[in-house]
Amino acid sequence: MKLSLHTERWAAKQPFRIAGHVYDAFDSLVAELSKDGAIGRGEALGVDYLGESVDGLLVQAGSLADQLCDGLNRVSLQGMLPAGGARNALDCALWDLEAKRSGRRIWELAGLEPRPLETFYTIGIEATPEEMASKAAAATNHRLLKIKLDSSGPLERMQAIRDARPDARMIVDANQGWTLKTLREIAPAMSQLGVEMIEQPLPRGQDAELEDFRSPVLLCADESCLHLGELEQASSRYQVINVKLDKTGGLTHALELARAARARGLGLMVGSMAGSSLAMAPAVALGWLCDMADVDGPLLQRWDRQPGLVYEKGVVAVFGPDVWG
Repeated sequence: MKLSLHTERWAAKQPFRIAGHVYDAFDSLVAELSKDGAIGRGEALGVDYLGESVDGLLVQAGSLADQLCDGLNRVSLQGMLPAGGARNALDCALWDLEAKRSGRRIWELAGLEPRPLETFYTIGIEATPEEMASKAAAATNHRLLKIKLDSSGPLERMQAIRDARPDARMIVDANQGWTLKTLREIAPAMSQLGVEMIEQPLPRGQDAELEDFRSPVLLCADESCLHLGELEQASSRYQVINVKLDKTGGLTHALELARAARARGLGLMVGSMAGSSLAMAPAVALGWLCDMADVDGPLLQRWDRQPGLVYEKGVVAVFGPDVWG
């Protein structure tokens, strides 16, 4: 088996702002594994709030070139690299290669039931509530909206968006940007505005007080649950887990985490760090196990690789083998 690695940059349609960061482009690592004329591919962006960068991912993934040539598989890979973007790119490339060499689709290999998947469409933070409301109003093809918020007038922004889109189902993502005091103050109003879930309201490592907080809105762990080792703690603080392949280090561990969370009675959301259809397809596959999906990465970019995922009115069609898996 031969390994090839390269990095890519995908320009954002417009600056994409979340609490604490603005993205003008999305950088990714692409891993390609070839054997017997078949090529498996995987794309990862890494976990930036843990200090990962595509240059670092390139070095990490490249360190296993010899082991991959000697036949390293998905199971042994789990112990060779920590959870993160490098392992994700390699793990997804191994899934893709296995599908191509066996002539079986990803759902057959992973024990999944494929279905069209409706995704939330993300509204990034803008300077004013009116600008965010305008973007929500323009997203007429999407009935599911995910609203990025920080500590700057979250209720004013949500009220403006709700006024613009009374028809939409909405969730909120604070990206660690609030305090418990803020959450206590605004959660009831968020419930009245029809917000169905608040994702990661408090900073990672500073959310222990949620164990005693009874929120009127479902709370979802993102940064506070990276992998299976953090599930037990997160389950006492949150009702939903956002599973992302870059956090878990690939589809193999993501499936394990999702099934363990479900066994605990937790809700599931599949998310992503953005990226092209190559990064998104394995997340879509994981989404077939989940209650909610945030897999709109290609919709936030100026371009996508072709062939890519097909989105129609917010619904992602079951993808073909020329996309991935």
